[in-house]
Amino acid sequence: MKAYFITGTDTGVGKTSITAGLAGSMHKIGIDVGVMKPIATGYPNKTGFKSSDVAKLVEVTSIKDPENLINPVFLPLPTSPYDATKLLELSVDMPLIFVQFKKLLSMHDVLLVEGIGGIMTPIAKNFFVADMIKGMGIETIIVTRATIGTLNHTVMTCKMCKDYGIKIRGLVINNFDEKGTPAEKNSPVSLYELTNIPILGTIPFIRDLNNTTKLIEHVEKNIDVKSLIS
Repeated sequence: MKAYFITGTDTGVGKTSITAGLAGSMHKIGIDVGVMKPIATGYPNKTGFKSSDVAKLVEVTSIKDPENLINPVFLPLPTSPYDATKLLELSVDMPLIFVQFKKLLSMHDVLLVEGIGGIMTPIAKNFFVADMIKGMGIETIIVTRATIGTLNHTVMTCKMCKDYGIKIRGLVINNFDEKGTPAEKNSPVSLYELTNIPILGTIPFIRDLNNTTKLIEHVEKNIDVKSLIS
């Protein structure tokens, strides 16, 4: 069984899109792939899954796993889990998350776990996303950008992974613009030189992120998905 934790350099970098693209690509070639979003925050959808992120992950894989298995914790406020729990006077049931994770791991050949925010997003006062990854004991794939600031954010994220003993499978550069500035176009080279972490692929800007077919096509074209399951 293979499992990867998809994290990002910060919020809004495209973790859900990349996770969906990877999951959809694996599903397309006949891999039994499972998905998980351990913690989701935000205003709940009026129909279907409470989390729109979860809805997208399920859509591309046609998974029939129950929502409480895929997304054991949903906090109905668009903020970090730490702030949400304080404002809503709730708590995050981490033991439940690890139990559900192990169940999903046993049910599928490959499991993709999407994080929330960046690697140091707080879940509790002294418990961060990095602690959750370490508790799961799986490799991580880091989603980053090619824009200004990416070198700083990516290097820091990789350093925190090293400090926590988290193995990094590779980087995915999202929203890459081939017509961008010289620095942006050179970012894949610089990111590898600075981190010595493999670049799994660069995904170009996609205007309509709801177009999952196009998303999967871009992932298939730019990432060697089969190398992640061998």
